[in-house]
Amino acid sequence: MRNLFFLSVLFMAYGCGKSNYATYQPVYASVNWEEQPDYSQLKNWAAHPLKIDPSDSVPASILTKYQPKSLADVFFVHPTTYLDPAMPNGWSASLKDIALNINTDYTTILSQASIFNEVGMVYAPRYRQAHINSYYPVNKIDTINALAAFELAYQDVKKAFEYYLTNHNQGKPIIIAAHSQGSTHAKRLLKEFFDGKGLTKQLVSAYIVGMAIDPKEFTSLKACAKPAETGCICAWRTYKEGYVPPIIQKEQFNSIVTNPLSWDKDQVSVSRKVNQGTVLYNFKKVIPNVAAANNHEGVLWTPKPKFFGNFLYNTKNYHIADYNLFYMSVRKNAMDRALQFASSSSN
Repeated sequence: MRNLFFLSVLFMAYGCGKSNYATYQPVYASVNWEEQPDYSQLKNWAAHPLKIDPSDSVPASILTKYQPKSLADVFFVHPTTYLDPAMPNGWSASLKDIALNINTDYTTILSQASIFNEVGMVYAPRYRQAHINSYYPVNKIDTINALAAFELAYQDVKKAFEYYLTNHNQGKPIIIAAHSQGSTHAKRLLKEFFDGKGLTKQLVSAYIVGMAIDPKEFTSLKACAKPAETGCICAWRTYKEGYVPPIIQKEQFNSIVTNPLSWDKDQVSVSRKVNQGTVLYNFKKVIPNVAAANNHEGVLWTPKPKFFGNFLYNTKNYHIADYNLFYMSVRKNAMDRALQFASSSSN
C-alpha cells in the first residue's frame, strides 16, 4: 500500500494548504458527517475488554502457555478493510456496514490485535475509515475527497482515544499498536498526545507498522533501539528480499525500521531459524521458522517465506503479513517491554 507521501505531494501540487484539508468533505460520500460515533457504546468498538471479540482469541497451539497479564492497555488502530471497488458508502466507510464490521473483526482484529491480548486489555475502535482508493488519488477531486476521508477517520480515532483516556485508562501504561491506515492515524495520535507531552510517561511502546516514518517526524519520541526499551517507536514494512517498490524509492528519507526478530538496531539481519512463530490463514496454528528479517534502507526484507504451499505465494509485497510473519516475536516483545516498564516504574 502506498503511503501518505504521494497523497500529500498531490495535495500541495493543487495549491491547498495542509491546514485547510479538514474543511473539505468528500464530494461523493454518503456517510453523514454530523453522525459522530458514540464510544460509550460497545458496538462502536471492534475490540473492548467488556465484550467477547476476536482479539481475545489465542492460537490453539499456544493456548496451554497463555497467561494473560494486566501490564498495559493496548490501543489498536486497525488497517483498511473498506476495499469494495464500488465504494458503496463513498470515500468513508459506514459504521453501520455490518458485513464490513464482521470482515474487520475476523481479519485484522483476529490476526493482529490478538497478538497483544497476553500483555493487557485490548481496545480497538471502529472508525469511519478511508476507502483504499484514498491512497491512490488520480485527480484534484479524488485528492480532496481522500484527504477529507483521512481527516474524518482520524477524528473518529482521536475521539475514541480521548474516550478511552477519560473512562478506562486510570493512569495505566499504554501500548499503541496499528497497521497500514491505522498507522497513518496512530502517527498523528502519537504526535498530538505523546510527543513532548505528559502522556509520554505512560507509553510502553508504539508499534506503528506498515507505513513510512521519518525519524525527524517527532521531536522527542525516538525509534526503539533495544529489545526492552520503552517510550519509543517500532516500525517496519515487509517486502521480498531484493525488492523495493518504486514509491519507496522516491522517499526523501530512510524510514524507521525495527527488526522484528532481534529488536536491536545493531542486529539488522536475523535468520528465519530465530523466528519462533508465524500465524497465517489458519489462525489456530503457529508455524516456526517461516520468515527471516533483514533491515534494508527503510524497509524490511525477507527471503520468500517458507511454509507448506508457499509456491502459490508469489507476491513481492508482504504488507498484509507485516505482523503475522512475526506474530510470536511481537507478542513476546510487547510483554518484554511492558515488564521492563513495570520494573522501571517501581524503582
